[in-house]
Amino acid sequence: MINKKSRSEVRAKKHLKIRNRFSGTAERPRLAVFRSNNHMYAQIIDDTVGNTLVSASTLEKDVKAELEKTNNVDAAAYVGTLIAKKALDKGIKEVVFDRGGFIYKGKVKALAEAAREAGLDF
Repeated sequence: MINKKSRSEVRAKKHLKIRNRFSGTAERPRLAVFRSNNHMYAQIIDDTVGNTLVSASTLEKDVKAELEKTNNVDAAAYVGTLIAKKALDKGIKEVVFDRGGFIYKGKVKALAEAAREAGLDF
């Protein structure tokens, strides 16, 4: 009998591998991305003290009002530009990108590219 791990277990294991390679510091915090079936979430985290410095998601009221759907590539790009603007307002210019175990394609890629275009360096 073949025992196949679920996608969420595989993603969690990939995420742990990625997190072992790097962590966010005060000078260069970590941009963590999470994608659910209905929403996109992005946080900029300083791992030395465990604080979330900036966050953005499609759950916020003003973001929901701006978007037609919250689970497509356009919504992810909007969250990317929003997180970059909030980070630049706080004085954060360089980050380490944490894709959260997700494949760098589609929504995750759109969020990352939009954040780069808006001024974040990673």
